Amino acid sequence: MLDRYSTPEMRRVWSPARRWERMLEVEVAYLEALEEDGVAPPGGAARIREAVRLDPARIDELEATLRHDVIAFLAHVEEQVGDAARFLHYGLTSSDALDTAFALQLTEAWALVRAALRALADALWDLAERHRATPMVGRTHGMHAQVTTFGLVASGWREEVCRGIERGDRAADGVAVGKLSGAVGTFAFGDPAREERVLRRLGLRPEPVATQVVARDRHAAFFTALAVIGGTLERIAVIFRHLQRTEVGEAQEPFATGQRGSSAMPHKKNPVDSENVCGQARLLRAWAMAALEDMALWHERDISHSSVERVIGPDATATAEFAALRLGRIVRGLVVRPDRMAEHLAASAGLLNSEAVLLALVARGLKRQDAYVLVQRAAMRAAAGDGAFADLLAGDPEVRAHLGEDDLRRCFSRDEHLGHLDAILARRTPRQGGRGR
Repeated sequence: MLDRYSTPEMRRVWSPARRWERMLEVEVAYLEALEEDGVAPPGGAARIREAVRLDPARIDELEATLRHDVIAFLAHVEEQVGDAARFLHYGLTSSDALDTAFALQLTEAWALVRAALRALADALWDLAERHRATPMVGRTHGMHAQVTTFGLVASGWREEVCRGIERGDRAADGVAVGKLSGAVGTFAFGDPAREERVLRRLGLRPEPVATQVVARDRHAAFFTALAVIGGTLERIAVIFRHLQRTEVGEAQEPFATGQRGSSAMPHKKNPVDSENVCGQARLLRAWAMAALEDMALWHERDISHSSVERVIGPDATATAEFAALRLGRIVRGLVVRPDRMAEHLAASAGLLNSEAVLLALVARGLKRQDAYVLVQRAAMRAAAGDGAFADLLAGDPEVRAHLGEDDLRRCFSRDEHLGHLDAILARRTPRQGGRGR
C-alpha cells in the first residue's frame, strides 16, 4: 500500500530511512542515560548525534553479509564514529530497539490516520447540517420503513466515526510502549529506573513485565481497531452505493469533468470510489487477523511476528488513512437529490405511517394484535395498488369506529416521525471539543 496512493507523510513514517532514524533515536537516548548514570564515558552520544549520517543502502549492504539487521545498523554507526559507539546498545537486545522504534512509528502513523478521520467527521457534520431537515425514506432490510432525514442518517455515520477515533486513540495509547530491559526482560545488565527515564523522554511508557519483546496483544488491539474503523467506512460506502443505484438515485459520489464511467457504456456513472473503500476494509480485517496470530510467541519470544509486522505496520495504517481520505472526498463532493427522496416518500403511498395508525388504535382501546390485523389489511391492499393507504383506512368501518378524520390526519403528519429531530441532533458529539478530538 506504500505507493503513489499513500500520502508522502505516511510513506515517510515507514521509509527505511525513518525506521533507522527511530532506531538511532532510541539507541542514543539510552546511551545518554548510560552516560548520566556513569556507566558509559561522556561524549559518545553527542558525537553520534553530530557525526552519524544514516545510509539505508549501506545498512542493507552490511546485512547481506551479517544476516542481522540490527547488527548491520550498529556496524554502520561504528563505521562512522569508531570508539564513540563502544557503549551503544550496551545491555540491550535487538527487540529493545526494534519494539521501541516500532512503537514510535505506530503512534506517528496513527496521528496521520486520526487526522484523516477527523476530516471525515467534519465533512459528515457539514453534510448533516445541510440536510438536517431533508426528509427521506428510512429503510430496514432494504425496504421502506418510516420517514427520517438525510441529516439524521449522516449524523449517525459521524457518531460512529467519532467512536472509531476514540477507540483508535485507546489502541494507539496501548502500543505507545517500549522496553529496554534486555534479552529476556530481566534487566540483567540494565536498570528499570533508567528504562523509564529514557522512554519518558521518547514519549513512551515501559512494558511493565516484558519478555524479550513487548507483548503483542497490544498490537493486536491496535490493528483490530483499524479493522473496526474500516468496517465503519465500509458501512457508509455501502449506503452510498445503494443510494447511487439507478432505481434509487438519491445521492451520487462526485463525478469529475472528463471522468469515464465504463469502457463499454458511455452513459455510466459508477460508484467506484465507494466500492474501493469497501475493498480496503476487507484488507484491514485480514491484517487484524494476522496481528491476532502474532500474539502467541514461543516462551520469551520468537521471530514469527517480525515479518508480519513489517508488512501490516505500513500497509494497515496507510490503507486506513487512504480509505478515510477517499471517503472524506466522497462526502465533501456528494451530490444529494432531495427531489428523488421526495419522490420515494410519495411513492410509499402513506405506508410509512402504519405504526402511527397501529399505536393510535391501541391508544383507543384495541388489543395490539387486533389493531395490527386492521392496519396490515389496509396496508397490503395499498401495496397491491387497490388505493391509497389513508383512503383505505378511512373507508374501513372497523378502523373508523375508533379513529375519526382528525385522528387519521394526525397519524399521517410528518411530525409523528420527526418531532424529536432537534433533540436527537442536540445529543451528537460536538464538532469542536467532543470525543475523538
